[in-house]
Amino acid sequence: MKKPARLSENIYLIDDFDLSMTERTGTYVLLEEKITLIETSASPSIPYILEGLEALGVTPADIAYIIVTHIHLDHAGGAGLLLEHCPHAKVIVHPKGARHLADPSRLIAGAKAVYGEKFTELFDPILEIPEDRIIIKGDGDTLAIGEKLTLQFFDTPGHANHHFSIHHQATNGIFSGDTAGIYYPQIHREGIEFYLPSTSPNQFDPEKMLQSITKYKELGIERIYFGHYGMSENPAEAFQQVEYWLGIFLAEAKQVVSTCAGTAHQVEAVTNRLFDKIKDYLTNQGLADNHPIFELLYLDINVSSMGLVHYLEKDSGGSR
Repeated sequence: MKKPARLSENIYLIDDFDLSMTERTGTYVLLEEKITLIETSASPSIPYILEGLEALGVTPADIAYIIVTHIHLDHAGGAGLLLEHCPHAKVIVHPKGARHLADPSRLIAGAKAVYGEKFTELFDPILEIPEDRIIIKGDGDTLAIGEKLTLQFFDTPGHANHHFSIHHQATNGIFSGDTAGIYYPQIHREGIEFYLPSTSPNQFDPEKMLQSITKYKELGIERIYFGHYGMSENPAEAFQQVEYWLGIFLAEAKQVVSTCAGTAHQVEAVTNRLFDKIKDYLTNQGLADNHPIFELLYLDINVSSMGLVHYLEKDSGGSR
């Protein structure tokens, strides 16, 4: 198995092998007096989380809190299953996400609509979480997990309305979920630092995303702990790239939606246009054009294209 990565004195990162891919989605382990996990990925990742905890000498009964930044299934889909292994843990969630953890029927229906016959392989099972094991944290709320460490929660929509971020005061870092985009350590190791926005459906809002990033800047954070994937100690570069690519994402999507009919055709066209631009950018930076990262990038861009098209169709319909 892959050993958890040590990021600081008491923060470790478990690779969840989401979608059977390494360095796709991670679970953070905070080894404080009240041991806390941040993100669970989907249910097929739970065995990897349990193995990672064992490698750290942590038993599931030791877990006090499981925090999910938002309720998308690649961040929270496995929370119910993990909770069955953690008898003393409570799940902490955004106020707008709590009811969907207690009754995940709409999450399941939405995932089946997007992923079709792949749903079972990717996400099953999605289990209900008893309401008495759910804790809601709103903007500015705090959680003491150690004598010297209190986490603070901030409402950070843009990727989703049910999204908060968690400020870790000891490292001045933010657990950003998907609000600050996606980090690709696979190519950073080759000398290319690269970040993209995550604009997946169906609550993507570019104005809110930029406002949330401004909130991060105002906090003066020094680290970002991404849901996908790992830690960056260069927040300024991450913000600049996400803002830059967000503008390109919107411009390309607007051009497609204005000239191409049919949602499926629009998503395919946006995906291909963005993928070509990003591949050209990376190969011009010196990345081999057959690098395996392009498989993951295509997947991420395709999901983001769905969100872009949905946002623009919603906007043109006057319902935004």
